[in-house]
Amino acid sequence: MFVGKKHNMSGSTSVVVVDKGGRRFRELKTIGVSSNAKEMAELYQAGKKRIAAHFGAQYMFAISAREHEEKQVTEYLLSNVENILFNVTQQILNQLFRPVGFDSIEDGIFKQLVAAGLCQPQSRMATVDYLKSHFDEDVDLHKIYLYLDKLYATERDKVQQISVAHTRRI
Repeated sequence: MFVGKKHNMSGSTSVVVVDKGGRRFRELKTIGVSSNAKEMAELYQAGKKRIAAHFGAQYMFAISAREHEEKQVTEYLLSNVENILFNVTQQILNQLFRPVGFDSIEDGIFKQLVAAGLCQPQSRMATVDYLKSHFDEDVDLHKIYLYLDKLYATERDKVQQISVAHTRRI
């Protein structure tokens, strides 16, 4: 299949899509008729696009232009990012800690353990790794065990009272 030009008796030229089958040429579609060279070039390009659409082909330059535009949009969006916060969950939990009343428990490790338990509930060993990697807190595993024993022995009733009081307020 190709685009051909056919001279008419009137002096104008027709742009046609032609298919050659065997020894015969068959006109499939007349794209347009003109005697102007500029219009002929436009009709010729329209014929090429029609053939490409018929075969499902895509223009290499159109794909390249689209990829270039997508890259520019991505770069523009990334250049407008002001900052990236990695401690978003910590900030949200800090906002929730005060209204619930857990800020009355004055242990720093309590807040960290609650945040780690809510964000990524894991084993105590994995919690130590999580605190090191995300909050730069160097907490030993035995300190966690000692704190949990202390929490159970002394602060358990206080934590339960705070939780129940907050639930009643809701």
